[in-house]
Amino acid sequence: MTVSESFYDRSMELPSELLVGAIDSHVHAGPVLRSNPGHQDPFEVAIEAREAGMRAIVYYDVFGWASGTAWMVNRHVPGIRTFGGYLMNSCHGGINPRSVRTALYMEEGCRFISFGSHCTYFSASRESTLIDGELVPFKDAFPEFEREELSRAVRIPTEGPISDDLAEILQMVADHPDVYLNTGHVSGPEVMRILDLAEEFGIRKVLIAHPARQQLSIEQQKDAARRGFFLEGCLVDWLYPHAPRTHYYVEKKYMDRSGDVPRPRRTAAQWMADIREVGPEHFVLGTDYGIRAASTPVQGMRTLITTLLDYEFSPDEIRTMTAHNPARLIGLDPV
Repeated sequence: MTVSESFYDRSMELPSELLVGAIDSHVHAGPVLRSNPGHQDPFEVAIEAREAGMRAIVYYDVFGWASGTAWMVNRHVPGIRTFGGYLMNSCHGGINPRSVRTALYMEEGCRFISFGSHCTYFSASRESTLIDGELVPFKDAFPEFEREELSRAVRIPTEGPISDDLAEILQMVADHPDVYLNTGHVSGPEVMRILDLAEEFGIRKVLIAHPARQQLSIEQQKDAARRGFFLEGCLVDWLYPHAPRTHYYVEKKYMDRSGDVPRPRRTAAQWMADIREVGPEHFVLGTDYGIRAASTPVQGMRTLITTLLDYEFSPDEIRTMTAHNPARLIGLDPV
């Protein structure tokens, strides 16, 4: 392997070399909505990752059971390990202990339990349509959205008692130390409450999902790191192809149009600065790729690694964030 590279001595080979043994801890491979077409099926993702020398893939399935998908792929694609998790989305009843228990006991079980994606209250209350050139939240543009979707959205109390269902779920995760808790698309105050609850219930592994991490200050991120929790960063944070598609809802009118309007967005440089400030040893990096408008997850992983090299992260630091920390999170032996 190329030992390193400098600003004026960059190699073409090093990004591909650093793919060997890497783990993409956030891949969407379907099945997906027809209104949000995917790039590859789960078998194709695994085969391309294996051919690149990657160690593992973690599937996210917003609408189903990604651990079942991983079980099928593992049976038919030797030479790489795949894993899945369960997202507590509203189409499964949100905070639903029975769904979580089922996910934990499906075949090989799942590797994470997440507080949901685009149907958390924080996310759903902010996604917007475009009316006369202005962004208008779904809840304001469509009264039925507030009535039918926000009413069932996943929400974590930031203080006071929690529901019996949430307590039961947290205890189940604590009873499965190989499973990590994922914060999903919640708000910053909800993240901090989840971390407190994780410590209260004895949950050792928590990943602060990248949309939630964006709601935290640097000091809050450092606090989470000091408490032993991982922070997620994804290529999609700074390289996201906006195109007409729905994220979660079937209805075309619920297509989030926030990317259609010019507005300040965090750059790759800002994301890299955050990682430097908090410390690479606390980060787990993946792509969050899988949609048709983006490159394949494996190509995205190479782009992610290349970006890190361009910002002069060392190969050891990159390996920490793309191989060693993801392995610790999903319970693989160190290599």
